[in-house]
This record gives sequence, structure tokens and C-alpha cells, in this order.
Amino acid sequence: MLKPSLNDLIRSSIRSILKNKSRTILTSLGVIIGVTSVILLTSIGNGLKIFVNQQFEALGSNTIFVSPGKIFNDNGGFSNSRSGLIANSFTQKNITDLKRGLKTNMIMPLKTTSIEAKSNNIKKTVTIVGTNYLYGPNNNSSPSVGNGRWFTKEEEDKKSNVAILGATIADDLFPNSTALGKKIVVGSKNIKIIGVNDKKGSSFGGPSVDEYVYTPFGIVADIAGNENIQQIIIKAPNKDQIESTKEKIKDILLKRFDKDAFSVFDSAQLLNSINTIISTLTIALTGIAAISLVVGGIGIMNIMLVTVSERTREIGLRKAIGAYPRAILLQFLFEAIILSGIGGIVGIILGSLGTLAINSFFPAKVTVSSIAIAFGVSFMVGIIFGVAPARKASKLSPIEALRYE
Repeated sequence: MLKPSLNDLIRSSIRSILKNKSRTILTSLGVIIGVTSVILLTSIGNGLKIFVNQQFEALGSNTIFVSPGKIFNDNGGFSNSRSGLIANSFTQKNITDLKRGLKTNMIMPLKTTSIEAKSNNIKKTVTIVGTNYLYGPNNNSSPSVGNGRWFTKEEEDKKSNVAILGATIADDLFPNSTALGKKIVVGSKNIKIIGVNDKKGSSFGGPSVDEYVYTPFGIVADIAGNENIQQIIIKAPNKDQIESTKEKIKDILLKRFDKDAFSVFDSAQLLNSINTIISTLTIALTGIAAISLVVGGIGIMNIMLVTVSERTREIGLRKAIGAYPRAILLQFLFEAIILSGIGGIVGIILGSLGTLAINSFFPAKVTVSSIAIAFGVSFMVGIIFGVAPARKASKLSPIEALRYE
């Protein structure tokens, strides 16, 4: 008997698999589920990273944040401790000190509170953000052309009852008409809408900016009953001066607070910490999803062992007429690999289609690397869990195999 070629063995393996299509599909199901889950989870992680990066790029690379409490630990990650938290946050005095010390007006206070907004018979709980006239134009929060404007310094100084609505809030409060130029009731104030922002979506782990209502700082201070500032945003002259500006900010604030009472960080530092968290979560969730690949591999091994038992006489006959044990081993190993490969291909297709569907509601992106890894892992599952049945088949005694009933 001539030694069979690799192509002959592969064709023979494919014919054997196609003899029982239902078994093939059911056997591959575990791998299909595993690969689909891995593709979906890695796609969500990749998409979320891209989305977060885009959000921070919109803020600009020279943005510096000042927040109460210790935000970061010594390793650069987020701190679990809130020791030294400033009881009343920052004050207008701190803003004045920073303006004088930094010799800049590019300092923007933020104060938020939740409150019910009314429009005709429609009520909606909103997050109202109080800030100054510089915030919108410098933080990608101003309405686009044709959708109104941001409030002016004069309106801020006079505490004018004006607001800019996020896209979702505008649609919710005015479902059948444009919100621009209309009024809403917030607490005891009648507020005129002077701008509507384009739809932007939610930021990582937080509420959607489309549900924000932006007003002059004094409006939120009146609603909340105090002028405490929850966060300060400062624009450095350029990205090369970020570190020196951060040091100046710390020196100014250390005259009034302990070092653990506040945090000064830039957008790149915050972005790196967030990306680290996303990567860790993605790896952990992908690892959990990969357990189903192991289950699928066990299913393949189980079916291949059954197949070896069912084809014992065939194996004995082939050995009796001169088939090499190595050829028997390779054919059964190829069958296991093909079964796992089919599961991998179908899983990649389903995972990609699922990603497209998810992307309509949540950022998700399939990458070539995730497809390559999923495809490679599916083949490895076939090899690892196909070896035992293949070895069993190759070691069968032809005499015993031919006598098998």
C-alpha cells in the first residue's frame, strides 16, 4: 500500500465529518459559543478604549483636572482611599488664588446636582452642570452651528436664567418640537434654552453627557444652596507646559490644603488609568468566556472517542491492508482540528455580526488580532483535545479491531 499524502488524509477526514452533519454541528457548538463570546468581549473592550480615547482627544492634550481627595495611588492606579477629602470641596477663593498664581483666566469650575426639569406636562430628572463662559468653547461642549450658542461672560456675571441642553434631554422634554428658544422650569427658575448640543453618548463609567443641562455656575449654586466647587478644569498654555503647570497648581493649593486633600492630574494620566482598567476587565472577562472553549474541546474529545469506537473495524481493516499507525493518527487528529476549526469560523462570523449589532448601542470594534487569536485558539483546542482519541485509534491492534463487534 502506498503511503497516503497529506491531502488524501485531509480529504478523508472531511468526508468522515460530512457523513454526520448533525453531529458535526452539535460537536462544534461549544467552540462556536466560546469563540463568539471571546470576539464579542474583546470587541467591546477595544471599542470602549477607542471611544474613551476619542473623548479625551476632544478635551485636548493640555487639560488639567483638580479634584478633592486622593484620586490616584502611588502606582498610578485609582486610589480606594478618600482620606483628606475636602469637606466642602473648593471655593471661589481657590479659583481666585489659581488665577493670580497661574496668571491665566483659563480656569473653569464645575458644580453638578440632580433636579427635576419640566416642560409643559413633561417632567424629567436631569443632571444640571454649573460652570463658566469658558467651559463650552474649550471642552467640546458648545452647540454646533445652527443649534444655538454657549452663554456669555455677561450672562454668567448676571446669573442669567439660560441653559444649553444635551441632545437626549432636548428630545425628552420637547419630543414634537425644537427645544431651542423654549423654556423649562428647574426648581423655582424659568430657564431659557439658548443652545442644544449634538448627540455625543456616555463617557466611561458615567452618565451620558446627552442628559446634561449646562447653566452659569450661579444658577446651580442657587439651586444647591451653596457655592462649593466639585472640580476645577484648567487649560495649560500647551502640552509642553502641563507638568510645570501642575506643579504650580499644587504649590498654590498646598498653602491651604494638605497634600492628600486634593489631586491634580492631566487628561493623559487619567486616560492611562482608565485604559489599564479596561484592559484588565477585558482580559478577565475574555478568560471567563474562554472556559466555554475548554468545554467545547472536551465535547470534541468525547465525540472523537465515540467515533474511534464506532469505526474500530474500519481501523482494523485499514491496518490489516498496510495502513501506517501515523496515517491513522493524523486522520483522526485532522478530524478533531476540522471540527474545532468549523466552530472557530462560525464563532468569528457570529461574533462579528454580534459586534455590529452591539455597536448601535455601545462602542465595539472587531480587530484583526482578536480574530487571529480566536481562530488560532480554536485550532489549538482541536489539536489538544484530539490527540488522545487519535493516539487511541493509531494504537489499536488490527487483529483485535477486526474481531470487534
